[in-house]
Amino acid sequence: MTSNTKIQVGIGFATGRKNFKNVLNTYIYNWKECGLIETQNVKLNLFIVYDLKYNKTRSTDFTNISNTLFDMVDDIHFLNEEYISREIELLINENVLSETDTNSFFGSGYAAMRNTILYAAIKNKMDCLLFLDDDEYPLAVTKTQNTAIWSGQHVLKLHLQNIENADITNGHHCGYISPIPHIEFNDVLTENDFQMFIEAISNDIVNWENLKEIMSDGGLTYADKKILINNTQEEITEISNAKFISGANLCINLTDPHRTSPFYNPPGARGEDTFLSTCLRDRNVLRLPCYTFHDGFSIYNHLLSGVLPTKLNRIEADSKPVISRFYHACIGWIRYKPLFLYITQRDDYNDKIERMRTNLQNTLPKLCAYFNSNDFIQILNELEIYHKYVDQHYKHFMDNQVVWTKICDQLSGFQSVAKNIF
Repeated sequence: MTSNTKIQVGIGFATGRKNFKNVLNTYIYNWKECGLIETQNVKLNLFIVYDLKYNKTRSTDFTNISNTLFDMVDDIHFLNEEYISREIELLINENVLSETDTNSFFGSGYAAMRNTILYAAIKNKMDCLLFLDDDEYPLAVTKTQNTAIWSGQHVLKLHLQNIENADITNGHHCGYISPIPHIEFNDVLTENDFQMFIEAISNDIVNWENLKEIMSDGGLTYADKKILINNTQEEITEISNAKFISGANLCINLTDPHRTSPFYNPPGARGEDTFLSTCLRDRNVLRLPCYTFHDGFSIYNHLLSGVLPTKLNRIEADSKPVISRFYHACIGWIRYKPLFLYITQRDDYNDKIERMRTNLQNTLPKLCAYFNSNDFIQILNELEIYHKYVDQHYKHFMDNQVVWTKICDQLSGFQSVAKNIF
């Protein structure tokens, strides 16, 4: 950025947790600490979509933000149902989209929430958009032999320093990224059994070798000290026809809306970041040396109050909430795996589905016995359902991109294409 440039920065939260306001408070003071609040050429604009059903919350759990925080940013946009309905009506009345198009793009789920933020950011003339999650904090944790070591992270500042040279910048994550608890292998569930199961449901990033290392650390991912010390970015390269990114600690350059792509996930599935990864072949995507700490089990909220534990507890598979979180993560993975294979490895698709089916048939009864839950059998049923409808989901995936092109054509009237603002 040049010193006389005014850059409009969007920060997007797709949230549903009651703890959101504490997370927002932490981030805003983090921006103040690194000098972004006082910087005249940086305008900070929040875009917040909230789901009231996720944790049975009320709108005030997200909108009742203190005047002190309001005054520290330039604008806050609450993208509630009223806002979405108004924009849908506008797009239909101006013959930009059909009702079917809008239902698909602004529907339910995390992809739709992120798309709403992306749409609003471009319409409000943002130059870039940083997605943050409501269970991730601007902290990195490393370890020595005896203690955890914490460091603050200037996440937004680092993205702003690099987004001018990229279409997308993406940071790292540490903490409780994996939903897989610590597992003591035995005669009921051996390590080989679990490896076969993970390989059936995972992708090229969430794979056995990665997860085995995380499991050996009690379910924790620690920040890489070399990355923090060297402080250098690197270009993300393609693996299996995808440039894998995460959905948070993720910044998108909006200066040319037509170089952006929408999020997508099959109905009831996750993987919206994974499917965006398949659209980035000719895009410049950078990995930045900044971390966020993922509090995936919501057990370290006190970090937001400045309490830094010297030891992080491993997640044991000894409670219903932990087992339930693992199970639902597996359901989310298996629901998007068929479409991901269909997009990235079409020639081998049927062979890979058959291999998945066989491995799940061999391992799911053992998981049921180990976790004392018959729910895990449903994973195979979900595979069959999403395999059956993979053609339909692929059509939706492609249609979603056509819809986004129409929207970008319309939004070009609100946002000058390919602005030179950095």
